[in-house]
Amino acid sequence: MKVVIPGGTGQVGTLLRRSLAAQGHDVVILTRQPDRTAQATRTARTHEVAWDGRNLGAWTRELEGADAVINLAGRSVSCRYNEANLQAMMDSRVHSAEVIGEAIARCDAPPAIWLQASTATIYAHRFDAPNDEATGVIGGNEAGVPDYWEYSVRIARAWEQAQREADTPGTRRVALRSAMVMSPDRAGIFDYLSWLARLGLGGPVAGGAQYVSWIHEHDFVRAVCHLIADDRLDGPVNLAAPGPLPQREFMRILRKAWRRPVGLPATEWMAQVGAFVLRSDVELLLKSRRVVPTRLLEAGFAFDYERWPAAADELVARRRHADS
Repeated sequence: MKVVIPGGTGQVGTLLRRSLAAQGHDVVILTRQPDRTAQATRTARTHEVAWDGRNLGAWTRELEGADAVINLAGRSVSCRYNEANLQAMMDSRVHSAEVIGEAIARCDAPPAIWLQASTATIYAHRFDAPNDEATGVIGGNEAGVPDYWEYSVRIARAWEQAQREADTPGTRRVALRSAMVMSPDRAGIFDYLSWLARLGLGGPVAGGAQYVSWIHEHDFVRAVCHLIADDRLDGPVNLAAPGPLPQREFMRILRKAWRRPVGLPATEWMAQVGAFVLRSDVELLLKSRRVVPTRLLEAGFAFDYERWPAAADELVARRRHADS
């Protein structure tokens, strides 16, 4: 296949590029800052093309005849949720989706499928029941949570709406409501959580009852490939392992994998201080994301890592091997 990945230079894009190229597919990364060194030695399997995420340009030629477009473009959520950053998150996601839709509409041979990144954060902060695509509660102004959390949901809604309203009748569209993708690579969420666990700081946060939804990197890539191949699926699809679990249990299992029996707990105000120091936001720690992949399971997708203990052990083993 030829697969075009706008915004594919981050961790998730790197996972997809690496895996798809290893499978023999041609991968084109659309990025604001193409790696000139990589361009000089690029192979037939992967290369980078410049775009600005907002305007049509020469990059649109890459979509002609492509088998799949996987749009991952958008400002990182690992930042302080102030007004400027929230607006940048909104604009970068919506504008990129709009211009991709416009580019696909102009193709003589449009891509067969457009997979658009979304987020499990679109669902409500809840503990009582899991959220799937059919019965899940879309978030908003839930009682007892900060007002600005609603903006994250608004971003996700607008992101999906931009794809849904695009005039691309010849292209199947899927919104990837993804949970946290766990990979042993440096600078990802697993790296950060492992750092806390290894320091003995990975205990319950604010009681630890909030649910953590996650997906192993191998299952994430396999699910994306399944969605490309299975033309019965369109619309929102949850990319999350079937076993979400409370944060206190999630971190206990991760500490066990790292052989760290003790994890100091943190109150909400301590989490606020930690998030400030790391230039991130406490919503990433405190929002309960209880998400299950009903549509994938009904379509016959089988997870290699359904439960966190096996996933944590495998990820820690690979990280230990890399570190040694």
